[in-house]
Amino acid sequence: MTEHIVSSYDEELKNLAVKLTQMGGLAEKLLTDSIVALHTSDQELALRTIEADEQIDELEHEVEEAAILMIAKRQPMAVDLREIIAAIKISSELERIGDMAKNIAKRAVAIQSEIIAQRAILGIDHMSRIASEQLKDVLDSFAQRDVDKAMAVWHRDSEIDAMYTSIFRELLTYMMEDPRSITYSTHLLFAAKNIERIGDHATNIAEMVFYLVKGEPLREQRPKGDTSSYTPADYPQSDD
Repeated sequence: MTEHIVSSYDEELKNLAVKLTQMGGLAEKLLTDSIVALHTSDQELALRTIEADEQIDELEHEVEEAAILMIAKRQPMAVDLREIIAAIKISSELERIGDMAKNIAKRAVAIQSEIIAQRAILGIDHMSRIASEQLKDVLDSFAQRDVDKAMAVWHRDSEIDAMYTSIFRELLTYMMEDPRSITYSTHLLFAAKNIERIGDHATNIAEMVFYLVKGEPLREQRPKGDTSSYTPADYPQSDD
């Protein structure tokens, strides 16, 4: 390729990276804002968070269109093609993270008049902080092409899963002991599940970083710590 074409191609790759950085920043903010809205019953913040998800959706479309155009025009090979494919897949994961954050904000709207179990909400806060760290670290790993940092995120996913299982069991206890808690406990369960899914999407991005740098997919079995699917219907029992 001529120097002009190479320069233009590099600029297009940089533009893709900029859009992904914007998406990542928005996804982090939406997650943080949705949890604050849930914890404080801030309806205005929750509604703004729901509306802000459209920005991530629009950026995903821009990334996809730019990436497809680059493939059509440049016919990239090897690492350059992996860069573009990774951009498409990572933008999709970030869009889904935005959706999860929006769903949490919707729960904040739904339980505005409910009395929230503080112990459960503190667990969700802790879980969300880990998910936020995971998201930040995996985006850094992508920017730096740091496989070790990406794999650290990948291995830590089981921690979020285990926390979700703990919150699931705790909220199940509340519902069994006090039927009046069923409504808000159900909303909190959905919020916790959305955070757990955000951890999964961050892990998917980590796998894409591995593929981008190594040139092959990660074939290890992903560690999982969510055992809520195996919780019996009559678990847990009240002490009364």
